[in-house]
Amino acid sequence: MVLATYQVPRNLKGEGRILYIFSTKALILSAATGGIGMIVTSVMPLNIARVIVVLLFAGVGFAIGTFKIPDTNNNEITRKVGGEQIDGAILRWIRFKVKKNRLYLYKDTKEEQ
Repeated sequence: MVLATYQVPRNLKGEGRILYIFSTKALILSAATGGIGMIVTSVMPLNIARVIVVLLFAGVGFAIGTFKIPDTNNNEITRKVGGEQIDGAILRWIRFKVKKNRLYLYKDTKEEQ
């Protein structure tokens, strides 16, 4: 009996990996949020606490750029956006807030008749 190996198709969306764990998007978001962390902690003297806070900010940026929202039916939020990238959901929320919470629906008149 011979065991064959098969390649499992993965959806990478053209993202290359940098330093093995960083995709381009995750690296940019990690650097940007790390920079925000440096601005926030600029009043602190350079010590271990400041470095830890900056690394936490960069870790949050990495998580936003890398992970997806889990697809579970436990609550309403994960039921609606489960399986979507976190950064995509955040961008849609920002666009919704910029439009001042307006939601436009297309109404088909043919269904009413």
